[in-house]
Amino acid sequence: MTSAPHLSLDGVAMRFARRIDLADRMAGLLAGGARKSTVHAVDGVDLVVAEGEVLALVGESGCGKTTLGRIAAGLLAPTDGTVRFRGRDRAGLVGAEARATRLKVQMIFQNPFASLNPRMRVRDIVGEAPATHGIVARDAVADHVAATLASVGLDPSYAERWPHQFSGGQRQRIAIARALAVRPEILVCDEAVSALDVSIQAQVLNLFMELKERLGLTYLFISHDLGVVEHLSDRVAIMYLGRIVESAPTEALFAEPNHPYTRGLFSGVPRLDARKRRFEPIRGEIPSPLAPPPGCHFHPRCPKATERCRIEAPALRAIAPGRLSACHLNDHGQAG
Repeated sequence: MTSAPHLSLDGVAMRFARRIDLADRMAGLLAGGARKSTVHAVDGVDLVVAEGEVLALVGESGCGKTTLGRIAAGLLAPTDGTVRFRGRDRAGLVGAEARATRLKVQMIFQNPFASLNPRMRVRDIVGEAPATHGIVARDAVADHVAATLASVGLDPSYAERWPHQFSGGQRQRIAIARALAVRPEILVCDEAVSALDVSIQAQVLNLFMELKERLGLTYLFISHDLGVVEHLSDRVAIMYLGRIVESAPTEALFAEPNHPYTRGLFSGVPRLDARKRRFEPIRGEIPSPLAPPPGCHFHPRCPKATERCRIEAPALRAIAPGRLSACHLNDHGQAG
């Protein structure tokens, strides 16, 4: 009997109703009534994160990666669908069990200059949650903070300082320490190195890998940097306009992407062995999530789109062992 996935999302959707402002109301009066706009941020996503793996979630800005990450971390409740932690529906947990499960998945945010409270010392930023949730005794918080700071490469004496006294890389290490302080099992990293200088990015990425080995962590790593993704991840899920369009082990996906969108993304990645390759960027711009196209969301930009693509949304299905793709062309062996 196989164990349940560490974290799984089944049919998860997230819709946001956009507030109608004065201009919208005036336009609505002229058009015969104002209509509430709905943003389709996440649209029926199935995603499994196995224990101990680094799953990268990749896509253009505005595709819903961050929203999906916040749902995975428990910061947002999905409009539809189910989020399971070790096979148990997280929405069905109550009381102490719900709180303990929520702590098991922590999020590292993109901007280290905005994610730390400027009015709190580091000792409180890192130590407040473990003390509040009874993870460590009140009289042991100082030692716990010191040990946690040391584990991310920071001097324990920094506990008395304020966030403004640190560089961006140091602030991100403090944010990582804050997450680790509650002893999580999964870290959701939302563009966690994109705001840092390149040299500092490498240091923080190495820290993530060291922590994974030392603490047995699982990662959902959200990024648009394909170089980082190729280096860091075990498996990659490609997201486009709220949907997962392809998923595969990292090496296999980079060697032979299947979905036309994935191929377009990867065409811009520099390769030493592809001197004669012609750069072919994805045409057009990503459509608005206020009015996503019918059928396959990618069809307005896809060079291989057919009439079926414009009408029927393709299912994400297996095309090879461990590989999933959502493209009608796979029915005829034409994808890729």
